[in-house]
Amino acid sequence: MPILKGFGSFADVDDETITDKVTRRVISGEKGMLVWWQVKAGAHAAAHHHPHEQIAWVLSGSMEFRLGTGAATELCVPGDVVVIPGGVEHEAWFPEDCEVIDFFSPPREDFLAGSALPYMQG
Repeated sequence: MPILKGFGSFADVDDETITDKVTRRVISGEKGMLVWWQVKAGAHAAAHHHPHEQIAWVLSGSMEFRLGTGAATELCVPGDVVVIPGGVEHEAWFPEDCEVIDFFSPPREDFLAGSALPYMQG
């Protein structure tokens, strides 16, 4: 996936199928990355962490989100954001269809390479 400079559109980016319940579109600059997730009810992002700072913004639907080891979950609805520091464990459940935009800094090399995500479960 190339790094974008100048203008672009998510409409010009093909959906990438992650599981039967999860697709994404990725746009990256040199220092930050946007990922538009479309997630169907019943999906689960298992506990994981990465060195990248992440900001998740719920566009539609809802997700139950756990931020930190042993922490309680919070229900996130449209307009809510979660700021996830690098290295902090987090996990998400999707009780209904949901659209989320994630921002990562720096860009995730594994996403740029189109790698599978072992923590994403159908």
